[in-house]
Amino acid sequence: MGFSTVSSTGSQVMLRKSHHKSIEVNFVNKKRNPSSNFKLPKSKLQSGGIFMCKGEPIGLEERTSPSEVRKEIQKCYQLIGRLGRGVVYLGSSRMGPDHPHYVQTQELGKEANINVFDFFPQVATLLDCTSWSGAGPGLMDAATKGALQAGKRVGGFKIGREAGEWTASNFHPYLSSETYLTCRFFSARKHGLVDAAVRCTASDKTAVIALPGGIGTLDEMFEILALIQLERIGSELPVPFIVMNYDSFYSKLLDFLDECEDWGTVFKGEVASLWKVCNGNYEALEYLADFYNLPHLTMKHEAEVGTVS
Repeated sequence: MGFSTVSSTGSQVMLRKSHHKSIEVNFVNKKRNPSSNFKLPKSKLQSGGIFMCKGEPIGLEERTSPSEVRKEIQKCYQLIGRLGRGVVYLGSSRMGPDHPHYVQTQELGKEANINVFDFFPQVATLLDCTSWSGAGPGLMDAATKGALQAGKRVGGFKIGREAGEWTASNFHPYLSSETYLTCRFFSARKHGLVDAAVRCTASDKTAVIALPGGIGTLDEMFEILALIQLERIGSELPVPFIVMNYDSFYSKLLDFLDECEDWGTVFKGEVASLWKVCNGNYEALEYLADFYNLPHLTMKHEAEVGTVS
């Protein structure tokens, strides 16, 4: 399988399709004699195009994805405009009802005598907002069902290829088609998830809640974290960002970020100031109520009722 490389000779840029053999390339600068030689995979020079991962030449004028991405982003914004901004849930599509973390979330948060289908309705009721997610299976499904249970609006940005049982389907098993959008491009989906959490007025009550998840969840988490860090979102109207550390799921990640402080790649306390790590549902609800200066919902704590999970 070939791949593309880019080389420069003087002011000329060349695209090369590579194979396993190598050729020697001299770089010539008008002001200097040839001064460097190095090996590049042998290639047949072609012009007027670029190469994808399989090596097929595609002319620049033939690329349609930029306009397609733009159109899909616009559809995401239109959906948000219809349903309203709110709380955005990020989480695993693979943690089904039989997964231990899903079961733990469903049965009881460490600090509150409420299950996952009580937690999500309480968030939706507390903030009185739309609940957004990737509209996939797993914990995203739990968030969707919880919001519906509370009688609140839900919205979602599916992706054409999602880990789990709905991989090949563009349709949601129970949501109406007016409440979600199946995205072809991840970039458009990310624009939608971010925009759904942005506060435009002081009365907007939004949040980002990161549940346990894998590569996709981490990707979304750190993209939003970077946007908050760089004040691309939340600079004037902060958005609460909660990390649900159920069963110490994210503890090793948090330890790594502490080590980053020791290495000097982030400032001391920088990451901790950008999000709130909660070990249970009660703690998260208390934080949201305090953040927006709202009356706390009536919840029974384990210690108050003397129950044991």
